[in-house]
Amino acid sequence: MASSIRISRLISRSFSSASSISLFSRGNGYVGGLLSKYSTAAAVEEQPIKPTVQVDHTQLLIDGKFVDAASGKTFPTLDPRTGEVIAHVAEGHAEDVDRAVAAARQAFDHGPWPKMTAYERQRILLRAADLIEKHNDELAALETWDNGKPFEQSAKTEVPMLVRLIRYYAGWADKIHGLTIPADGPHHVQTLHEPIGVAGQIIPWNFPLLMFGWKVGPALACGNTVVLKTAEQTPLSALYAAKLFHEAGLPPGVLNIVSGFGATAGAALASHMDVDKLAFTGSTDTGKAVLQLAAKSNLKPVTLELGGKSPFIVCEDADVDQAVELAHSALFFNQGQCCCAGSRTFVHESVYDEFVEKAKARALKRAVGDPFKSGTEQGPQIDSKQFEKILKYIKSGVENGATLETGGERLGSKGFYIQPTVFSNVQDDHLIAKEEIFGPVQSILKFKDLGEVIQRANNTEYGLAAGIFTKNIDTANTLTRALKVGSVWVNCFDILDAAIPFGGYKMSGHGREKGEYSLKNYLQVKAVVIPLKNPAWL
Repeated sequence: MASSIRISRLISRSFSSASSISLFSRGNGYVGGLLSKYSTAAAVEEQPIKPTVQVDHTQLLIDGKFVDAASGKTFPTLDPRTGEVIAHVAEGHAEDVDRAVAAARQAFDHGPWPKMTAYERQRILLRAADLIEKHNDELAALETWDNGKPFEQSAKTEVPMLVRLIRYYAGWADKIHGLTIPADGPHHVQTLHEPIGVAGQIIPWNFPLLMFGWKVGPALACGNTVVLKTAEQTPLSALYAAKLFHEAGLPPGVLNIVSGFGATAGAALASHMDVDKLAFTGSTDTGKAVLQLAAKSNLKPVTLELGGKSPFIVCEDADVDQAVELAHSALFFNQGQCCCAGSRTFVHESVYDEFVEKAKARALKRAVGDPFKSGTEQGPQIDSKQFEKILKYIKSGVENGATLETGGERLGSKGFYIQPTVFSNVQDDHLIAKEEIFGPVQSILKFKDLGEVIQRANNTEYGLAAGIFTKNIDTANTLTRALKVGSVWVNCFDILDAAIPFGGYKMSGHGREKGEYSLKNYLQVKAVVIPLKNPAWL
């Protein structure tokens, strides 16, 4: 495996790249058939391709065993291509969260995991990564079936990225240590970096496997135990991945998976008095609720990775063809269901009209259809709720006076497909320019100069990411330092290597995921001071 695997393999374009590059190769055991552009519904009206993976794990994973929910209840997880049931999954509630936390507490306080040498923990994580790599296609098929994203995206980018993440954090396991600190008097002073304890983690539905890795990787590398709640829309892939961790030798109770709903299982985990740390990825509104529950319980520290309304700034010196392709991918990738999507496309007035026409043409060429079909760029939205929400935002764009260049409607008569949609003449006060849509809707705004676009780009409650497209290094430096966001991509987008920290300013969250920075979320720092008698030196 290459040392760096990126989502940008699918979406990024540099100045040296051709302006039109096939995003996917063809030919694998799961997919086949011809492409269909979004302008025809044929691709989504065909009989859905049946995945060649079986759903074997639908129970909760607690203390190393798959078990039913205490209530015996289950809930359906749906195929976004059709709205039909894939499987019925155990529905965890507060009692199940209590069981999972108790198992995690027992494993942390009395089990072998935190007492192992860091090298032993590292070897288990490496074995888990090897098993994930071995079962790449099964995991990818579950991810696509449950989520609707293209299979080739799951199989060739996201599962390999998960493997890379686990190997990255395995490498950190035996490199976590404190400092020796000189004191003003005769004292030996050192700091210990200790695992924080039981980590509660809540992941979203848009990148289930990657978010599983972002959360579980650093927590386990630091010696913690975990209770992870999956999104109710996409519970399947995390259960399969967690099973592989146990096959790799992870002791019982170290990694527990509870499927269920936010108002029940999620709230129980966030407010649990025996959870030492909480990590949440999801919407800003839900993040506020999670933070409040954590504060009202045991004041546990919380890491939040929340929403965004990221500016993508196309400067006047841009190669328009390349800028169009990158802006298109920055927005439409993953059906637009990406927290850092470049959802406010600011284009300099001197190239605005040309950009709009080419952005429209690119959207019309986007291959929409069954995500298991080779070459598909865009599958269905996650569920009916998100589907209806996106269509309401599109309606508001028209009502607010933006120009609907293309798209704007449902595609086909079944499933949750939406036409790739492009708006021009978007104003800052339009809802489509202010609120997170989380769908395939590109809003193109016009600007005159850098001072103006900096002010407008920063005039949002969010601060997750930004993209800049320019040939001028001074322009790039000016914008990079002025934009109030956690990530800035210059002439690229969504470079999400394991070592690169990710997180937001303002209401886009607290703390950082990935990289060395994420380890701090799962460690306590203890200062130890010991008197020295007749020291030879200080």
